[in-house]
Amino acid sequence: RGTGMENARARGRSMRRSRESAYHLAEARMDLLLTRSLLAVAREGTIGKAAKRLHISQSALSRRLQQLAEELGTEILSPQGRGVVLTEAGRLFVAEGTVLVDRFDRAKAEVRALSRLEAGTVRVGGGATAVSYLLPEAMARFRKSHPRVRFRLEEAGSREVEQAVIEDRVELGVVTLPVYAKELEVRPLANDRIVLVAAADHPLAKRKRVVPEDLAGLAIIGFEGESAIRTLIDQALREAFVEVNVVMEVRSIAAILRLVESTGSCAFVSELGAEGRPVIDVRGLRIERELGLVTRRGRPMSAAARAFAEELAKSAAGSTRRSAR
Repeated sequence: RGTGMENARARGRSMRRSRESAYHLAEARMDLLLTRSLLAVAREGTIGKAAKRLHISQSALSRRLQQLAEELGTEILSPQGRGVVLTEAGRLFVAEGTVLVDRFDRAKAEVRALSRLEAGTVRVGGGATAVSYLLPEAMARFRKSHPRVRFRLEEAGSREVEQAVIEDRVELGVVTLPVYAKELEVRPLANDRIVLVAAADHPLAKRKRVVPEDLAGLAIIGFEGESAIRTLIDQALREAFVEVNVVMEVRSIAAILRLVESTGSCAFVSELGAEGRPVIDVRGLRIERELGLVTRRGRPMSAAARAFAEELAKSAAGSTRRSAR
């Protein structure tokens, strides 16, 4: 019985709040309507001309002006000849009311532009692979349809990106799965194979058959030690009982690939970034990860971010199909 009474009270409080909200909204709309009415009279100089401009009868406009005067507790118009002039109180109210109405109209236009994807900023974060290979294509395609939407891109490790989403520094994050933070919702995006690439003149690049044992002591340009992709690579090598020699640690895939060529070394990178470079097929060693899109649980996304998330999902699927070929 107690639970039923508590539920009934809760429903009652909710209904009262809804009625109060509806009342305050109606009151705000009426205040805005009355303000616009006085502004029209101030512009036109007569109630008759203002009524025509507002597409209402002269008597209806007169009632609005009377209601506004009663709410303000003072006269706002004074007859003069065939028209009316503003009293001192009326001039003050028109000055402030003009600013209020302009701000309201501008805010309404900006909100509508956001919902129609005619404006807005998409804040997105991702790791090296996402920033270099997944996001650029999706962003380019999205901006063709929505050229006024801007992007703010943050590159960081997966765990850093997760924290940025939780703290609302970015709305969308592309990270290596799995994700354990309960504050985040996860949408799988794409499977990403990690491959071994080498300089064109590297001995391994010329061999037809390479096995994990051949990698022992191999000089490797690696990702940063605490990154999700580095953890994945290290774990796969341990499971294959292979110990390599990481001679440099870098975050950027572009920098890793340049260093591979300039130092004659090797590196494990995303297959998405290995196009056109010698990829060494290591028999018995397959490293894969799943990339996902994370958002803050319970936080509504902006219209632009929501639309871009759909575009990114399509683009990511296309990118992985191309890399698989």
